[in-house]
Amino acid sequence: MSPAHSGLHSHTDPRSIMSEKTSIETKNGYGTTLAAIVYFPDDFDASKRYPAIVVSHPGGGVKEQTAGLYAGKLAEWGFVTVAYDASFQGESTGEPRQLENPHIRTEDVSAVVDHLITLDYVDDDRIGAMGICAGAGYSANAAIDDPRIKAVGTVSLVNIGQMFRNGWTNDVADADAAPVLAMGAAARSADARGEENPFPLAPMREEDAPNEELRQAWEYYHTPRCEHPNAPGFMTARSLSQIIAYDAFHKAEAFLTQPLLVIAGGEAGSKWMSEDLYARAASEDKSFHVVEGANHMELYDGEKEVAEAVSELGPFFTDKL
Repeated sequence: MSPAHSGLHSHTDPRSIMSEKTSIETKNGYGTTLAAIVYFPDDFDASKRYPAIVVSHPGGGVKEQTAGLYAGKLAEWGFVTVAYDASFQGESTGEPRQLENPHIRTEDVSAVVDHLITLDYVDDDRIGAMGICAGAGYSANAAIDDPRIKAVGTVSLVNIGQMFRNGWTNDVADADAAPVLAMGAAARSADARGEENPFPLAPMREEDAPNEELRQAWEYYHTPRCEHPNAPGFMTARSLSQIIAYDAFHKAEAFLTQPLLVIAGGEAGSKWMSEDLYARAASEDKSFHVVEGANHMELYDGEKEVAEAVSELGPFFTDKL
């Protein structure tokens, strides 16, 4: 779909970034179609070629939340950006709904790259990827597998396998996550009998939050702060059987050679996962920016915190792409 004839419009949020909705058919064997929003730089000219960035949302999120916020702000730096709904989630297709299979979510990133290289106005050799929370982990994993991704940025990164194995603050041993793996297996059996098994990706009730940081996760997904009807805040419990043994950084020591920018809040309980990626990545061009005083959730939508993150991401991608 070319902006020249696709009903290009001004996005309704305060950024007033030019954008269009599009659909992306995946070619990874799962048969899903991704719903996406493409954001364009000021003075966009379809006869020119632009660098592009794939922006991946957190687990339980959708493109209209923090992923769209970052995509819009990076478009202001001169990039074509794409925020999209993961397979089985949001407006994208696929059954069962709310499946959070990390292998498929990683493939989704490359599926958007597949789409970008078909667009005349995108420079195939200048495509980057970034994500927030689990979307950042999937972006790193995709870059390990897909050298078409030339630069990687992460914000409040979560390696979803590590989070479910080791806990939010890395205080659980791998082997002690075996009961959670058993829970996922039991959910698969229940699904086979036609039962539904939701599992929260963030606290579903304020009283379920163990600390202020995760209370903000509840607030983000379940109050006017940023709730969205397509983001129910849970996944299928069967997803645990794919997540527990998953490592978003598998073989990063060998194959994550692209320029890398890691951004994390100084007060984020999840910061250890950003530190792990930074340590393991083979890239000889990598940097770690700490947003002092910020927790994990404040980098989703905090005006000051997002502005600081974008002030690092914009120059990084401008230089590396």
